[in-house]
Formats: sequence, C-alpha cells, structure tokens
Amino acid sequence: MNFSFSCACLCVLLLSSIARADDRPNIVVIMLDDLGYSDLGCYGGEIQTPNIDSLAQNGLRFTSFYNCARCCPTRAALLTGLYPHQVGLIRNGRSLTRNGVTIAEALGQAGYQTAMAGKWHLSQTNPIDDRQKQLDWLNHQADFDRPFAPLDTYPAKRGFQRHFGPVWGVVNYFDPFSLVDGTEIVKEVPDDFYMTDAITDKAVDYIEAMSKKDAPFFLYVAHTAPHWPLHAKPEDIAKYEKTYVEGWQKLRDERYARMIEMGLIDPQTYPKPQLQGEGPDWQAMDDEHRKHMAQLMAVHAAMVDCVDQGIGRIVETLKATNRMDNTLILIMADNGASPERYLNPGFDRPNKTRDGHKIQYEGVFNPGSETTWGYIGSYWANAANTPFRYWKAQSFEGGTHTPMIAHWPGGLKTRPGSLTDQPGHVMDVMPTCLEIAGAKYPKTYAEHDITPLEGKSLSAILRDEKRAGHDQLFFEHEGGKAVIADGWKLVQPKQNGKWELYHLAADRTETMNVAGDHPERLQQMKTNWQTWFDRVKPAN
Repeated sequence: MNFSFSCACLCVLLLSSIARADDRPNIVVIMLDDLGYSDLGCYGGEIQTPNIDSLAQNGLRFTSFYNCARCCPTRAALLTGLYPHQVGLIRNGRSLTRNGVTIAEALGQAGYQTAMAGKWHLSQTNPIDDRQKQLDWLNHQADFDRPFAPLDTYPAKRGFQRHFGPVWGVVNYFDPFSLVDGTEIVKEVPDDFYMTDAITDKAVDYIEAMSKKDAPFFLYVAHTAPHWPLHAKPEDIAKYEKTYVEGWQKLRDERYARMIEMGLIDPQTYPKPQLQGEGPDWQAMDDEHRKHMAQLMAVHAAMVDCVDQGIGRIVETLKATNRMDNTLILIMADNGASPERYLNPGFDRPNKTRDGHKIQYEGVFNPGSETTWGYIGSYWANAANTPFRYWKAQSFEGGTHTPMIAHWPGGLKTRPGSLTDQPGHVMDVMPTCLEIAGAKYPKTYAEHDITPLEGKSLSAILRDEKRAGHDQLFFEHEGGKAVIADGWKLVQPKQNGKWELYHLAADRTETMNVAGDHPERLQQMKTNWQTWFDRVKPAN
C-alpha cells in the first residue's frame, strides 16, 4: 500500500466529512407560553405580529398540531421526543428524568453548538416551609443561599452549553425570581429590564457568538410571555388601548370570520361553539369593569406583540450572520390561552416588589405594571383560542391545539404560505431535529438507559410529502384525558369525569358529543387510552 496516498485519501475524506457537517442546518425552536390559538395574525388574530406573519407567509403553517395542554408536560415532550409521563412530568413542578435525552444532549453529541434563552420549568420546585420566608425569597427581600432547584436538573446540566432564563415557571417580568445564567443566580437586573426583551437579547447574543464557528447550532428560545402576570411596556399596551372595548364575543366573531376568509378553517367542519367562561358576561358588567377587562386583554396582546418584535430581531441577526437560509425555525405554544386567576400570593407569586411596594391581585386596577398581577380569565381565554372550546390544562382542542410555523429557506419544499392539516405533536420535534442533523438517538446516555422515541419526524411534511404519522395520539394532565384516532376524539373533561366522543373529521371544534351513538367505539378508545397510560405512567 502507498502510505502517502492513503494519508492523502484519508485527509480528503475527513475534510469532506467536516464540510458536510458544516452544511447541516441550524435549528431555532421558539416557544410561546399560554398563547391563544388565534392570537397571531397569521392564524386570524388582530395582534400585530408582522415578523411571525412574514415567516408564515414564506413558510408552512400546521393546522393540526398538538401540545400537552400545559407548560411542563409540553416542554418535556418537546425536548425529549417522549410523552411527558415517561420522563417524570406526570404533573407540573417535577424534574426531567434521565431516562430521556434532550435535543441539546443529542445534538451536542453530534457536534452541534447548543444554547437556550428563557424559561426552563423542568426542575423540581421546592418552596421553603415557612410562608413568610418563602415570600421574602420571592420578593427579593432575603437571600437564603440556596439554588432554585437541584443544580443537576438545570438546562446547563441537560446539554445546553449556554443558558439564561428563569428556572421556575412564573416571573415578575420586570424583576424575575429564579433567574440564572448557567448555574449562577442573577441577583439583580437593570432598571429597564423586561423579561421578553432579555430573552431576545440573549438569543441574539448566542446567535452572534455561535455563528463565529463553523459548527451548526441548536437554539431554544423559551418565552414566558404571554403567561400571567399581565406585565407589558406602556408603549406596547398603548397600541391596543381601544382594541377590546367591545368584548370577548365580538373578538371571537371577528377572529372566526377572519380565519374562514384566510382559508384556515371551513365553517362546515369547524362550527363556531358557544363562548365559554365563568363569571358575568360582557353586557352584565358595568362600564368600569368592562374597561378593566378590556385593559387586561390589551396587556395580553402587548406581551405577544413584544415577542414578535424580538423574533424580528432574531431573524435580522440570522440574516446578518449569513445563517438565515440554512436555519430551520419552528414557532409554537405550550398550550392554549389560560383562564387561570390566582388571587393570593404564595408559592411562586410574590406579595411585594423588591423595593417594598404591595402587589395587587384583585379588584379594578390599571394592569401592566410590576405592582399588578392581572389575568385574562376564562372568557378572554376562550376567545383567544377561537375557533376551539376551552383552554390551558384541558384536553379539549382549546387546550391541546397550538399554532405551528416552520420556516427554512434552504430546506422547506412546500409552497410559501402553505397550510398542512397533517397532524403533528410537540414530541415530533426531537426526531425531526435528529433527522435533519444526521444525528442518532442514543440507546444510552451518561450511563442511563434511554427510553425509545415516541415522536415521529416531521421531515416528510417539510419536504411536501405525506408522512406516516401517529396512528393514535394520547393526552393526560391532572385528570384531563383524551385520545385521537381515525378522525375521532375521546375526551374526559377535568371537571366531571364523563367521557365525551367527537367525530373530529366532521366536527373539529367538538360541538357535538356523540358518545351515546357509538358505545362500542367509545369503549375501544377508552381501553386504548388506559393501555397507553399504563405503559407510560411512572412506576411510583
């Protein structure tokens, strides 16, 4: 054998291998928190989201994409490609277990740079036993020299080479609790700090830093917005001062009509359900309360608007670093809009600001500032989830349905602005990332056996092909249950435990419960759900 020739061949092979690796796409996954299904302009909303809309106009929108109905479960499924129950998230506030790998861990092994800006919410959140000490901790009035959760559960210990953001799930947007940079506590923030902008700033910094190297990158941008408390900058709120003064029914009607006009829905298969909520309807309130409720929704809109502004900055940075064409961007939400109204401080809700000002949780007030913790409530949440029923934490479509946008100039083969009704699920993101990165899903990682993937790659859909998707999709969160199969959906509401059956192929908005007409189908789907749950639920 000619030794010099062999070495030369080997060098060529190595260089060509490196070149191919350098050509692998960057991946940016952007998650919004408690976003209404139709909040975005490209999904029928009135909120100003021109940057997201532009990505949709030049990309692909999914109209049958699912999450896990709440923050922690969705994030667990997204990052691991498994059902949340399989990796410790049978309920909120637990740590992601080691029998699954994160996208960051899997792609890091394949030579990707990895970074995360934003909310984690996948670590055990243990409060202090003493309530006053807990409040002092939340209020930044005391430093108990303790981590916010076990350090080995932080993003920096789960494959992310860079991370900035809150470990817990709820934040004061102007002075957040549980903020970390890597594993270091960020004890103070600038006077002009705003959480959404800070997440964007870090995402931009990370792109600029990672773009200086040849290796591709995976960036997870996990926004806290528009999750309560309703905190926004005055200039953003001002844009929506008059937008919601005619109430939630008007909003729902206008969004529904716009979605039909845009071709997002067919009124024959998406009949408009009755608006649902708790408390007095719009006309039953006096002028003062109507004004207050309109202001609450205005702040929600302002928070979404600010996220969109940040996505515009991320896009401009990708262009400036010549990374845009070969970057897959995915935008989605962790669940539907939220009806939650917590009217007392405690656990993750402070009662005072850092400088001692009391925080107002209830009553009629001008929302948006650090001293008010407002919530949109159930009527606005249902309207924000048009055309669907219900909201966050329920397994109805309004809880589990998310907008999902894919944009990838160098790799997407669908016609710009296309819609796809092929179903997908957040757990499909992991295998999609693996496939387009040419990475393998490990059987073991860090001396732990790894549970086989449940998700299925979306790559065929991105290539404008029909994919072999999931035969069935299952849902469970704190008593809300569902299974989707063959165009049918069996769902059990959290509030009464009675199974309901809907023919989604003809009734996507779940308006006609046909459980009494199909007892055999109901029983078979119920059995299938139980078999699945017995398989994925933790042993203890």
